[in-house]
Amino acid sequence: MEFLQQAFDYFRHLDVHLADMLRQYGAWTYAILFLIIFCETGLVVTPFLPGDSLLFAAGAITAAANNQPGEQALSIIILWLVLMLAAVLGDTVNYQIGRAVGLRVFKEDARVMKLEYLRRTERFYAKYGGKTIILARFIPIVRTYAPFVAGASRMDYPRFLSFNVIGGVIWITAFLFAGYFFGNIPAVKHNFEYVVIGIILVSLVPPILEWLKHRREQAAAEPTQA
Repeated sequence: MEFLQQAFDYFRHLDVHLADMLRQYGAWTYAILFLIIFCETGLVVTPFLPGDSLLFAAGAITAAANNQPGEQALSIIILWLVLMLAAVLGDTVNYQIGRAVGLRVFKEDARVMKLEYLRRTERFYAKYGGKTIILARFIPIVRTYAPFVAGASRMDYPRFLSFNVIGGVIWITAFLFAGYFFGNIPAVKHNFEYVVIGIILVSLVPPILEWLKHRREQAAAEPTQA
């Protein structure tokens, strides 16, 4: 419970944490943000890392620092390129891990590699095909598992790579520049924690709807099975 409280507090004040990071580490902030995005997309054991909200906050902090003379600041173009590279490389590594390991690592009672996460991702593949790699960029958990499942199911790599690059570019560009251009509007800046929480909640809507749909399908199938 304490961990959840700490995580909630961290997300609420994501802009403050990033501003402190920038002041403390300067240009090394590029590497830290690269690592977070790379791990969130590239390692199936870290789906809990911030994605959409981190990109928005990073864009907002970059804009704010650039507007204050004398402040340590990042280049939005360099940050954009660095994070796009992290997103594409993350999915590529995840794909290769899935190709090497396969689906046998998923267990019903696992804490991270849950079969339910796998089934949710497979339903997205059944519905959207290869475009899942693009659409999954905007859906927490599915974003982390989609490239792994693509590798485990032996999706053609050139096809996967094209979806990977397109999805990575759209995802990073949308959230990073949304934060850069809108994150410092007074109404947003003064309520930043609510904006971040809102982004997290909105990003959870698709998997919740998918879960509800799955429950309805299960309930409809039970009388038939009986």
